[in-house]
Amino acid sequence: MNTITISQRFRAPRQTIFDALCDHENFGRLTGATITRIRDGQPPYPNGLGSVRRIKVFPAPAFEETVVTWEPGHLMEYEVTLGSPIKNHRGRMVFREEAGETVLDYTITFEPRLPLPLLGTLLEQVIGWPIARGLRRYAASLAS
Repeated sequence: MNTITISQRFRAPRQTIFDALCDHENFGRLTGATITRIRDGQPPYPNGLGSVRRIKVFPAPAFEETVVTWEPGHLMEYEVTLGSPIKNHRGRMVFREEAGETVLDYTITFEPRLPLPLLGTLLEQVIGWPIARGLRRYAASLAS
């Protein structure tokens, strides 16, 4: 099992950060992916429990993720449910307050579908780098 761990601080209220990062389309803009919500979650949260988003990152084929846990302002978990080059993919975004700031602890676990040496390590970089970069940029935009 491969694991990507990202922790990012934001100078903004927890609910503000949760709303921004758990909005599928907005998260796509921040990370450079094309993300489209294709099924709404349970009311009143269109990006919440049961929502499905389609993700397209060139040159990989599109895949879908489904939100499997939703605690507004605190937690979102999702799983890849269709079309990914990886398996057993789960993302977990935990939002907490610390010293007047919001901290996001983001963990992604997965396994490569193909048992090639070092493929998991390569995929960690390919998946994790744009997310970490987008989160850093977003945090910096809030600090200025």
